[in-house]
Amino acid sequence: MNKNKNFPEPIYNIGNLSNVNHLSEFDIYLFKNGRHYKLYDKLGAHLKKINGVEGTYFAVWAPDAKSVSVIGDFNYWDKNSNPMGIRWDESGIWEIFTPGVGRGSLYKFHIKSKNKEFEAEKSDPYAFFCETPPKTASIVWDLEFNWNDKKWLKNRHKNNSLNSLMSIYELHIGSWRRIIEEDNRHLGYKELAEHLVRHLKKMGFTHVEFMPLMEHPFYGSWGYQTTGYFAPTSRYGTPQDLMFLIDLLHQNNIGVIFDWVPSHFPNDKHGLAYFDGTFLYEHEDIKKGVHPDWKSLIFNYGRNEVKEFLISSAIFWLDKYHIDGLRIDAVASMLYLDYSRKEGEWIPNRYGGNENLEAVEFIKTLNEVVYKEFPDVQTIAEESTAWPMVTKPTYLGGLGFGLKWNMGWMHDTLKYFCLDPIYRKFHHSELIFTFWYAFFENFILPLSHDEVVYGKMSLLKKMPGDKWQKFANLRILFAYMYAFPGKKLLFMGGEFAQVNEWHHESSLEWHLAENDDHKKISALLIDLNKLYKMEPALYNSDLYPKNFEWIDFYDWEQSIISFLRKSKTNLDADKNIKAEDANKTFMQTAGDKKIKNEKTAKKIGLICEDFILIVCNFTPAPRYNYKIGVPCGGIWKEILNSDSKEYGGSGHGNYGKVKAKKEIFHGRQFSISITLPPLSVLYFKKSINL
Repeated sequence: MNKNKNFPEPIYNIGNLSNVNHLSEFDIYLFKNGRHYKLYDKLGAHLKKINGVEGTYFAVWAPDAKSVSVIGDFNYWDKNSNPMGIRWDESGIWEIFTPGVGRGSLYKFHIKSKNKEFEAEKSDPYAFFCETPPKTASIVWDLEFNWNDKKWLKNRHKNNSLNSLMSIYELHIGSWRRIIEEDNRHLGYKELAEHLVRHLKKMGFTHVEFMPLMEHPFYGSWGYQTTGYFAPTSRYGTPQDLMFLIDLLHQNNIGVIFDWVPSHFPNDKHGLAYFDGTFLYEHEDIKKGVHPDWKSLIFNYGRNEVKEFLISSAIFWLDKYHIDGLRIDAVASMLYLDYSRKEGEWIPNRYGGNENLEAVEFIKTLNEVVYKEFPDVQTIAEESTAWPMVTKPTYLGGLGFGLKWNMGWMHDTLKYFCLDPIYRKFHHSELIFTFWYAFFENFILPLSHDEVVYGKMSLLKKMPGDKWQKFANLRILFAYMYAFPGKKLLFMGGEFAQVNEWHHESSLEWHLAENDDHKKISALLIDLNKLYKMEPALYNSDLYPKNFEWIDFYDWEQSIISFLRKSKTNLDADKNIKAEDANKTFMQTAGDKKIKNEKTAKKIGLICEDFILIVCNFTPAPRYNYKIGVPCGGIWKEILNSDSKEYGGSGHGNYGKVKAKKEIFHGRQFSISITLPPLSVLYFKKSINL
């Protein structure tokens, strides 16, 4: 009997209601066979109107439960008021329609297991919204929103492909900007939106990557201990508030990537752990079911319903929140059964190996489903080992990811940059080694949050030398990253050289952004992002080794390297060409002649090859008359100099250009003689007619 007299009696034998059809026979067929990837439309809490009565349909998978009831603020949390009925089809799904329960109602599932010792109140695994921790109830909610990002979605394939530029700003919402005067409170989704969009546009980033926004009980986990796989954390607002933020980013041509964590989940009592009195989502054996590092639980990737749960979560954020990519955390921990385990602490696979075959199959299926449903998004692997073909298609034996964080580049590059320049020549091979595998996968170069926490120091403090050298080293780190093949990722605060390492309870040091030295670092990054967008050679050759060419990697004694990035440009094929752009390119290749209008440009059908020459000096000693072989003669324009005074440098340089002479050097017919400033990276450009 329902003790709350304001609500009609619940209807739990919902199978008898012919006009409901919430879970069809086909849904159950797909569910049982592990092929239902939109379970968020079926399980959980859904507002409905049945026979003229408004209420909420609840459904939960709990196959080993003896009884399940929905409890909430609408029935005084009484486990006897709204008992759920189990479906007749042996799916293990319990369901009920509860009249009068509307948007904003708090609820949980009270589960009594066939195991007589187990009885618990569980949050809804498929909830769209949850109470703000430490509270743990789920909230009945809808996902209605008036989106205004049709233009972005229509053109997303142009801005989000592997051949597109990607300059990603990694962000933790809770610590990006805090209001000190208001008890150090963080900004919410809507409050953040305008500030963030303005900042990203000013800096020139193309994408933003949010650290996990799914509901998580422990704020200090940064979101990586997820309990709400379909619910954005309520710490920052409602689902619609997050949609507003994403929509505004899209309207300003900024892509959105979410961190997503299918590798482990916390053992909080209200969550997925031991859900129905059995190890439903996790492995029972501690050797397979518990992460030693994080003391969290590992999903049972071999169970159909678990795979569907996770893949449905991935599809959910792409579908309902219009996000453009998923960065999958800790992939290595999924791939290896012995990850962070000692001998005797893990169970080999059926062939005796350490590969988690079930996880491998899950990952492949995940990527196949995602790209089938949303071919213009990206899945990104944070995979820290040498597992082969992470970003190759599954039909070729790969894992099927679109992109992979280049952890090797990050580790070796930062290790090199932390060295006093006097010792760098002895580690030259470690720096250039990263080039040899730069095209093995589709890489992102990450300078992420993991590099600026737990005593690792900020990027600026990692740099050796006095104050001037620290800033100079940071400038060449950024300029070197933008020259290196691969998409770019920078964690918040790096764009203005934050001094202290990141802490999730504190705001970024925004006051530093107005300091002259720090402002000049921002100026460099702004120009790097502008140049990155202007020069296809810096991004559309990321996947093609033929468009990268070494000039010299042997000058270890002076710690200097030089290389080319290349790209072909067909002005005639570009229907949107502007006369001034054609003029600029044509003048670089044909001297002082000018194109008067678009029509003339198209008649010429100008096809040219752009060369971007990168020269890096990793020591504080300037090099004068430094000779470099180049592929063609003429004027090479100096298009970026990290030692420019506007970036805080010494002002050494080449007055904007150098002329190549017909003198053989480095095996090339032409050569240039340049001034190479201290601790600097120079970019030169030359275009030739084909």
